[in-house]
Amino acid sequence: MSKAARLRAKIRDKPLTHIIGAHNPLSARLAEEAGFDGIWASGFELSAAYGVPDASLISMTEHLEMARAMNDAVDIPVVADVDTGYGNAINVMHTVRKYEGAGMAAMVIEDKVFPKDTSLLAGGRQELLAIEEFEGKLAAAVAARRDPDFMIIARTEALIAGLGQAEAKGRAERYADAGADAVLIHSKSETPDEIVEFVGAWARETPIVIVPTAYPQLTEADIMALEKVKMVIYGNHAIRAVVTALEKVFGRIRKDGGIHNVHGTIVPVTRVFELQGVPGMKADEKKYLR
Repeated sequence: MSKAARLRAKIRDKPLTHIIGAHNPLSARLAEEAGFDGIWASGFELSAAYGVPDASLISMTEHLEMARAMNDAVDIPVVADVDTGYGNAINVMHTVRKYEGAGMAAMVIEDKVFPKDTSLLAGGRQELLAIEEFEGKLAAAVAARRDPDFMIIARTEALIAGLGQAEAKGRAERYADAGADAVLIHSKSETPDEIVEFVGAWARETPIVIVPTAYPQLTEADIMALEKVKMVIYGNHAIRAVVTALEKVFGRIRKDGGIHNVHGTIVPVTRVFELQGVPGMKADEKKYLR
């Protein structure tokens, strides 16, 4: 069964499918080891790893190649965050073919105007496309895919833009009618109230996806109790964890004037060898090097 088919099956059969952001194969492998159902090939995380704002500065090639590398490194499905799809409906068709060809199980496309600002940025530009234009992009995406199991997930930023529940619901319904396999509703509210309200008013069979970054108090048990949410994405915790750890370790080395204190507090090199697949490589050397 393909990764795309496996992801569809999880969303159909599990109460909740849990996905976490990653920005390179190492973080993707750690997510797989932790037991997540899939990887979010996060535009925010990759932008941060490059040290640039999440403002449509990373090219499709840069994002695609890292998404491909992560997909090659793990057995679990990868969901690609393609932002606005890198252009109009014609560009979106090209995007679908490239990401599907790279082995992605799904892609999420959002209804913002290009170039975008990241959703949780205070004072950011949160301009949305006309509904009709985004419907065309979704229809183009559906027409371009070769594997019917490859999921097209439509993300509406109506709540992020402060346009209210009616706009968010209306857009989400139109996107479902345009062929989206799931609808991602995003919120920057520090409580889950507006997400709970949206989910309560949702009457379609199309599953809902949420990203509870701004309202972390909503647990998986709480999400499952809503019943209509079938996927949760933890969008930026890998890059935040990396920054937390590196600030702590780098600062300690400078403070101590050496590595003598941090040496015993970080993983040994042998753990990194494991994550790199060195034991398997050495086993293959014994079998095949002559």
